[in-house]
Amino acid sequence: MRSRMGVVRLYRLSICCFVLLASFIFGCATPRVEAPPPTTPPVPVPPAARPRIEAKFFPNFVAVIAQEGDSLASLSTKYLNDPSKDWFIAEFNEIDTLKPGQELIIPLKPYEKGGLTRNGYQTVPVLSYHQFSRTEARKMVVTEAAFEEQMKLLKDKGYRVITMDQLFDFLNFTAQIPKKSVVINIDDGWRSAYEVAFPILKKYGYPATLFIYTDLITGSEKTLSWELVQEMSNNGINIECHSRTHRNFTKMEKKESFKEYFESVEKELSDSATIIKKRLNKEVKYFAYPYGDTNHLVIGLLRKKGFRGAFTVKREGNPFFIHPYRLNRSMIYGDHNLEQFEKNLAAYTEESLK
Repeated sequence: MRSRMGVVRLYRLSICCFVLLASFIFGCATPRVEAPPPTTPPVPVPPAARPRIEAKFFPNFVAVIAQEGDSLASLSTKYLNDPSKDWFIAEFNEIDTLKPGQELIIPLKPYEKGGLTRNGYQTVPVLSYHQFSRTEARKMVVTEAAFEEQMKLLKDKGYRVITMDQLFDFLNFTAQIPKKSVVINIDDGWRSAYEVAFPILKKYGYPATLFIYTDLITGSEKTLSWELVQEMSNNGINIECHSRTHRNFTKMEKKESFKEYFESVEKELSDSATIIKKRLNKEVKYFAYPYGDTNHLVIGLLRKKGFRGAFTVKREGNPFFIHPYRLNRSMIYGDHNLEQFEKNLAAYTEESLK
């Protein structure tokens, strides 16, 4: 009986061992599959918090997204190192104002030298004045009120007053200028240029060129002194040459031989340039012909003496192909009304080039 009970116990023990062994073997052969850990859904980032690319640079331009507080002048300062070239960005993008988020292309180089398009070409008007008065208008005398009105019209109509150097850089294809550019000249050296025109030019921030004939700078009640000319030169007025005595450069004086005429013209140029250099420590580069006349001899002398260009008084604008020693100027008379004045401001000539 006891031996039978021992056999039964041994049999049960064997069954238990087999079950345990089987569980171990199959447990190792079949990997245990565990449930994936719970995931946290991503939190969406609001658009305002996302980092935004403000600018991307390319070889010849920058693609920009305007930010809060940006202006055309600030972008011009940042990317062109010149706040006065805001027009450069505005004209390329054909805009007048700027808004945050606005997409822009800022050219890094001139894109329209010479102002030439398929429909025509840019012309630059040069406005020429002589004398001014507080109240009395005459043909060669513009009143203070009329001059103020004319300068305001330039601003209101979107014209940009440029310097003489900018004009010649445009003519020489080395720079681009605003599409509605204009140049301001004052001739001779009358005191009213300082008393009447100069404060108005400063008010609007307009550069101008004063062409003086040096014998007139005497400091009288009606004429400029060298001290006043220096003050104007220090404050945005470019001083250039209008001869020494204002003689007509194209006509020989009575009983004057050709040799004497030639020497006289050469002396007029040399003496006036030397006097300006001595008084203002400035090299002259531009010349306004007395009475607006010139000839091949005078142009040859100007070239020889290193003048960059010279002006007549022909009433037309100046395209890129104008002769640099025969530039046009429109004389502004005291009896011109505002409508007549505006007719001198044509800045584009339509002429199909197809």
